[in-house]
Amino acid sequence: MTDLSPHDIVSQLDRHIIGQADAKRAVAIALRNRWRRMRLPDDLAKVVTPKSILMIGPTGFGKTVIARRLARLAEAPSITINSTKFTEFGYVGSAVEPILHAFVWVP
Repeated sequence: MTDLSPHDIVSQLDRHIIGQADAKRAVAIALRNRWRRMRLPDDLAKVVTPKSILMIGPTGFGKTVIARRLARLAEAPSITINSTKFTEFGYVGSAVEPILHAFVWVP
């Protein structure tokens, strides 16, 4: 799938997601940039940023479905974490550290 343009990626997302044109366009560009970064030599790829996508917004706006469809399209693993139960230290709720542990992967 690495030969898809951002327009093609948005078209694929449009088949399953209604609305959110700006979000779909942004993640399509980010995915295409990821594919381009993968073709770079290792020393150059390390300095090209950003390497991740962080989607924030109100509940029910399609962040999770966009992320899942994008991961499926990219044939890549993904992780979705609901961070609503996490709070800053000192407030009621869980600490933020467990989120960070979810991203640690040791081969």
